[in-house]
Amino acid sequence: MPILPAKPKPADPVAPPALHRLRVPRLCVAIQAASPAELLERAESARADTRFLEFRLDLLPKPAAALPRIKDFLDLHRDVTAIATCRRQQFGGNFHGALGAELDILSAAAASGCQIVDLEVESAEQAMPAVLKQFRDGLRATGAALLISFHDFTRTKGLQEAAQRIETFAPEFVKVVSTAKSLADNLAVLKLIEEHSLSAQVVGIAMGEEGLVSRVLGPRAGAAFTFAAFSEGTATAPGQVSALQMRDLYRFDQLDKATRIFGVAGNPIAHSLSPLMHSTAFRRESVNAVLLPLKTRTLKDLLTLVRELPLAGVAVTMPLKEQVLAHLANRDALTAKIGACNTLRVGTDGKIVGFNTDVAGVVRPLEKRLRLKGARIAVLGAGGAARAAVFGLVEQGAEVFIVNRTHETAVALARKAKAKSLKHDSFARQQFDVLINTTPCGMAGNKQSMAIQKDELNARLVFDMVYNPLETPLLKLARERGLPVITGLEMFVQQGARQFEIWTGKPAPEAEMQRVVELELGRRPR
Repeated sequence: MPILPAKPKPADPVAPPALHRLRVPRLCVAIQAASPAELLERAESARADTRFLEFRLDLLPKPAAALPRIKDFLDLHRDVTAIATCRRQQFGGNFHGALGAELDILSAAAASGCQIVDLEVESAEQAMPAVLKQFRDGLRATGAALLISFHDFTRTKGLQEAAQRIETFAPEFVKVVSTAKSLADNLAVLKLIEEHSLSAQVVGIAMGEEGLVSRVLGPRAGAAFTFAAFSEGTATAPGQVSALQMRDLYRFDQLDKATRIFGVAGNPIAHSLSPLMHSTAFRRESVNAVLLPLKTRTLKDLLTLVRELPLAGVAVTMPLKEQVLAHLANRDALTAKIGACNTLRVGTDGKIVGFNTDVAGVVRPLEKRLRLKGARIAVLGAGGAARAAVFGLVEQGAEVFIVNRTHETAVALARKAKAKSLKHDSFARQQFDVLINTTPCGMAGNKQSMAIQKDELNARLVFDMVYNPLETPLLKLARERGLPVITGLEMFVQQGARQFEIWTGKPAPEAEMQRVVELELGRRPR
């Protein structure tokens, strides 16, 4: 559907000039709680990092009961800008009262010191003109600004029409929120922001995990501000991430038009460690860039974002590693051999070049410990991870033996890679320089703990590609036998280091990348 031109914002002769462009910080932390005491406790805690808060009054059992405490808080902290929200249930909130009760609570919130009140557009449309005028006159008397919002909790469609509905009332802030079902939905939200930001103070967000791009890049596109949760687990909307993540992981307040945007794409992707690893490396090497997790179900959706945002590069997971091959303008030799690409670099002309850094994740750690040419290496498994290991090691001159539960699959891979295949009983009777586990055995949530029996540990060095948990059953057994090991964490960091080099042309800060990933894995529940 063609995008309609932005409708000019109607003039409001009654609005004080001071409210026409109320300057606010770029990140608003949404506070929800089960009681007024908890609400203010969280507000006090959040104030250590931000001076812009949203009080979700509708999520309290009795919203009005919190207002005296909010007044005391704002009287004490004059530097805090506060939004009061009391969204009714039929419009996506939790307030069960009628329109009149909502307006009364918002008016009282303004009188308590909240500088902005959020009124849903449906309520503005339902209110009698005289009632709405009285409400706005009351806000102006307290110096509060009006934010009118639209929320679609099912899709991203009709954003321009929603903005025009809001602008009819000439509020100080226009807020349009949709639900992202694809990465491409972010583009519609960012376009809305760009087109309306010159005529209005606009906020645009696509909810849901797929909408993270809009949350992080909205201010970069011209949005007045964006929202974050007080902490992990306290989100007030689907897909809302914590203020700490917005600042430290995505560095949203440092992004500008020159910032290069990268992504890691797949499904699932929320718990990927790539954003942490690469954002740390970008910061350490003073690279103006950020990497975002991109949840996508189709390659077409990803490529739309790549070309139209645009993205500078992407790390891709299965099955995208194989699907993307047909869309590459060029590829490195390993990608061509393996038939899988995990790293995309996008040129200024929009052409995509593909690389496979999974091989570096295997080869680099081994090269630091032994001479690969002539080394006897057993690879457990014959899936995607095994393909990268086998092709990469054969290219280095190693003698590679593939052992897989389905022997025919091992035979097929061995033929393609010019390696050898072994049945399990033959494998158990031989000795190897290196044993590499490429199977998910030992991974958190996987019921099979090891791909071999305890008496089959027949190598001088053990390499487990699984990195969660850090200490897999296979690695634990190897350490008990006094054998040196290589963890999946080192593999993950090394393939990421190669990605960093491809994207930036700089040496990767490998030690720092490994340190932050190791700390995060240790922090996560097991």
